[in-house]
Amino acid sequence: MNLAAFLRDRKVRDVIAQAAVAIGLVALLVYFVRNASENMVKAGIASGFDFLWRQAGIDVPFQLTGYTSASSNLGLLWAGIVNTLLISAVSIVAATVLGFLVGVARLSRNPLLSGIAGAYVEFARNIPLLFFVLIWYFGVVASLPAPRGSVSLFGIAFLNNRGLTIPLPNETGPFGYALLLLALGIAAQLAIQGWARRRQERTGRAFPVWRSGFLLVLAVPALAFLAASLSTEWDVPALRGFNYRGGFVLVPEFVALFAALTTYTAAFIAEIVRAGILAVPKGQIEAAKAVGLSPNQTLRLVTVPQALRVMVPPMTSQYLNVVKNSSFGAAIAYPDVVSLFMGSALNNTGQAIEIIAITLALYLAISLAVSAFMNWYNARIALVTR
Repeated sequence: MNLAAFLRDRKVRDVIAQAAVAIGLVALLVYFVRNASENMVKAGIASGFDFLWRQAGIDVPFQLTGYTSASSNLGLLWAGIVNTLLISAVSIVAATVLGFLVGVARLSRNPLLSGIAGAYVEFARNIPLLFFVLIWYFGVVASLPAPRGSVSLFGIAFLNNRGLTIPLPNETGPFGYALLLLALGIAAQLAIQGWARRRQERTGRAFPVWRSGFLLVLAVPALAFLAASLSTEWDVPALRGFNYRGGFVLVPEFVALFAALTTYTAAFIAEIVRAGILAVPKGQIEAAKAVGLSPNQTLRLVTVPQALRVMVPPMTSQYLNVVKNSSFGAAIAYPDVVSLFMGSALNNTGQAIEIIAITLALYLAISLAVSAFMNWYNARIALVTR
């Protein structure tokens, strides 16, 4: 085969074109990096990542990692990462629960219930998230009473304009055993699900997987956590002077950002849930009724499992949005990775390029991890045809 005939091959031309574009992009990136490096040298700006091991000297009002102002910038970065993951995780869980309830409420035959749910969804989806963050922080949390007039939650947790004060266990060992029991229960339930599926394919007999799941994943771990709570002494907050002492304080910034992310994202999730339920063919619902399933059984065994196949892909996008939208906490000084690292650490060190690159890489890694998990789950519940 001569060269002309080789180049006329469409696949060959496509590979050459793609290689040329890739080389061009790499060359452009190298040019920008070299240009930035030369300009930084001329301006006397230090480069490199040695600053990560220098003392940060920054006080963080809310952290879970044991960070102090004497810790390094790397410790400051880790404190910001943990705070970002914490607010993202709890907001995802709360938004999913609230969104599911609102989505089902929108389909209710009760006009008042469906109307309230619809008004909430339309309001939340058409308001910028930054407005939600500011209104929760300045309009709701800031208007709460002072510590002396705190809102008491069961007499052990107290909500006021300085945050939410919750009790802490003096020993964490029993709770570690309870978590281990929960992990073992989840592993056992997954094994039972696999065995039940193979058994049903082989014999046609169904196994009550949900009952074993309730026992292994919910009932037994709940009893274990209850036993751990009763056997452990708690540091319960108490009002002393002008504020509460003891326990652990969830700062107002955390409370406001959690409320904003939850209520905002729940509106989008509610529409996904509503669309997923409406996507289930009516014939499936009628067939469930024909075999004598109750409305609750129809929802749990027929509607929701089929709707999940429609809901999971757009839900993945909403979960990724929660992770990225957590950066709005910088507007109210919530100490996440953006506020601590791209704000305080950048101002102290001046290492703008390195800090921005690290922050971008962190958000990319977290988003890819969330996406990989949701893609795995989506593949697990996908309809398998023969």
